Order: sequence, then structure tokens, then C-alpha cells
Amino acid sequence: MFIHLNMATFEEREWGDPTLSPTLFDPKHLDTDQWARAAKSANMGYACLTTKHHDGFCLWPTKTGSANVMQSSYPHDVVRRYVDSFRKAGLGVCLYFSILDLRQDIRARTVTPEKIALIKAQIAELLTGYGPLTALILDGWNASWSRISYAELPYREIYDLVKSLQPDCLLTDHNAGSYPGTALYYTDIKQYEQHAGQKIPPDSPVPSQSGTTLQSDWFWKKAYPTSELASARTIVEDWLKPFNENHCNLILNVAPNRDGRFDDNAVARLAEIGRLWKNTGPAPKIGRSVTITTPDLAAGRPAWASASDEAVGPDQAFDDNFRSYWLADRGKEDAWIEVRFDEPVSFNTLSIVEPLHAEGYGDTSRIASYKVEVERDGGWVELVAGTKPAPYQFHEFQRTATRRVRLSVRGKQPGITELGLYDEPR
Repeated sequence: MFIHLNMATFEEREWGDPTLSPTLFDPKHLDTDQWARAAKSANMGYACLTTKHHDGFCLWPTKTGSANVMQSSYPHDVVRRYVDSFRKAGLGVCLYFSILDLRQDIRARTVTPEKIALIKAQIAELLTGYGPLTALILDGWNASWSRISYAELPYREIYDLVKSLQPDCLLTDHNAGSYPGTALYYTDIKQYEQHAGQKIPPDSPVPSQSGTTLQSDWFWKKAYPTSELASARTIVEDWLKPFNENHCNLILNVAPNRDGRFDDNAVARLAEIGRLWKNTGPAPKIGRSVTITTPDLAAGRPAWASASDEAVGPDQAFDDNFRSYWLADRGKEDAWIEVRFDEPVSFNTLSIVEPLHAEGYGDTSRIASYKVEVERDGGWVELVAGTKPAPYQFHEFQRTATRRVRLSVRGKQPGITELGLYDEPR
């Protein structure tokens, strides 16, 4: 269960207005026990509450100076009431936290060390004040609409903070639209926003969850008590069961109303879901996933190629953009791309991503074999190689240092959307 309750609940909006007074927040009959009972009735296993959405209002009494519940018309710790109710019901507890914060002016190109410190302080309050969390779900970061990059606000610093405070807390970022689905890029659990059209790829090999809504939007609207809801059969037959086959959980948003309770129609629909869906316990284990948590060292570096098709040069394989790609010259079956550094760069992980399904490329791999070489003592030394179709390949190895990295590919006019180099802590 996803639970979106915040300032937007009282504004008939999806993002709260950061200029409005916190006194507008007033769920005067808040009933988190009702939420938990409803989740249990649907046979859900865990829930997640929006502790701070994009406008920056905090549902807990933060000591950081940000607007929060103690300045509202409902001066109570909503996070505390939520975690207590769901734990009492035997449900797992997750929290949602937005990196984008319009009240504190934390947005693209305004990030400062002081603002990073504020984010860290708030996350530390949540991870030290409310017991063990199943997951912390982040949003408003590295998205096309927020534009706060992992370089401007370093991902690894936040990741290390979370793991230092709660090693077993999974860190999940809403970034699935930016990265291919075959590795965990900047997340422990792949987070798809189904409500925004993001789809789980067939045969997905990584643990993930897909978020959508029971009502029409994330936050409560005046029409909800009588509006149409997603059908229980759609939720179970079209979402839950197929998702589970792809190692993906459904996280279904139910929006509390302005009293802080679920509407009667939502409660009834959740019970109907529970009659159709019986949670059968943990799914079979899947293999270890490659996890990327550090910046791509090759991004933006000077690039060369054996040859390129028109207007698709090798720089597009090093631009940290999985929608652009380098394409070998037409008619060529052997080609290479190369990235160069001014000084030796150390890395221990690399990714080779072919632009499968990209416009103009097609749905079939064009790479029959590949090898990656590094320059050493004036010559080339093979680092990794493969002879199977390679739309997505990830390799981990002992840390190596070099000034030049070359990827050679063989196939029918092959292409590369990204050759990534990462120095992952181990």
C-alpha cells in the first residue's frame, strides 16, 4: 500500500503549493489503524507513507526548521501514528521522502552544501526515530521534471548515510525511466511508476516494484467518495499476478481524505481485492543483481570510433543518456569505440548497453561478440569479452587503472547506447 497524505490532500492538487500556510493541513480524524486494517483486508504485506512530498511539508516534527505538522492545524506526529499502527497489524513499514523540496528551494542548480546537510539531517531523523524500516523510497531526484542530478546532489553520500544508520533498509529511487531494466542503477529495488506509463520489461531479472493508484490520482480529490476505482479483477489479474512472475511487487496507492481516513468505497474495494488475492509468501529467490551506485566515469569524456554512421558519433555512447546511441558505419561488421582520459582512471565495473528497441534500431541484438581492452604500457590488454548476443552486459573485476578504454564489437552495423565505467565500493 502506498499512502499519499500531505498538503496536496487539502488543495485539490498533486503537488502542494509551497507558499501556503502549514495550518491548511488538518486531518482532524486521522485513523491510521483504519489504514492498516484496510491493508490487511487486501492481503498486503507492507506500506509506504509520504513523509515529505515535493512542496517540502514534513509529516513529522522535524528539528531542521522545515515546515511540519507541529505548525499545522493537526499538531501530531503522523509518521509515528502510521508506523505504530502498521507494525501493530504485523505489516512492514516503508517511508517515502522527496529530494525535491520547493519550500527549501532544493531544486536543480540551487543545491548547496547546506541544503545537502538539511536532506541528510531529515533522513537521519526518519531512520533513527521510527524503528527499523523495510525501505526508504526517494523521489524528485534525477528525473526529467526535477532535474536534480546525482552529480549535483551526490547519490552515494545519501546511500552511505542510509546504510550506516540502517544496513537492512532498502534504498529505492524513482528513476526507472532513466536506466535499462537489467541492472539496479542507483537503487536497491527497481521502482516503476506504472501510473506514469513505465512498464516492467518481460523477463525482468531484478527485484522491483510498480506503483499505481486505486483512485485516479495520488492525492485525494473531492470527487473520490463516489468516483470509479480500479477494479479488483484488474488489480489482481492484470497487475498483481503478471508482476509477480517478473519479480515485481505491486504498490497500490490509496489516498486518505481530508479527515485522514479512507473513503468507504476504497475500503470496500480493498476487501474485494483480498477475496481475490491470497498472498502465498515470498517468491523464489533470484540471482544477484549488479548494482550501480557511483557516477559513470566515462560520461562526457572525449570519444573516438573506428567509423560512425551519419550524425551518430561515439560521443553518444558516453553522454549518460540511454535514449541516444552510437551506430557503426553501415556495411561494417567490425567496429570499435574508445574513451580517453587525461590521467589514469580506476574502475572495477563496466556496462555495455545496446540500444535494443530504440527508434531506428530494432528489437533484435546486432552484437554477435565483443571485447573490452585497456591501454597498458603502450599496448592493449583484454579486460573482458563475450561471444553471446549482448544487448546488456555487466562485468565486475579487480580494480584497474588506465587512460584509454576500447570496446570492439562484431555484428551487422552494431550500436552502443552507453559504455559505462564505474568504481564501486566493495
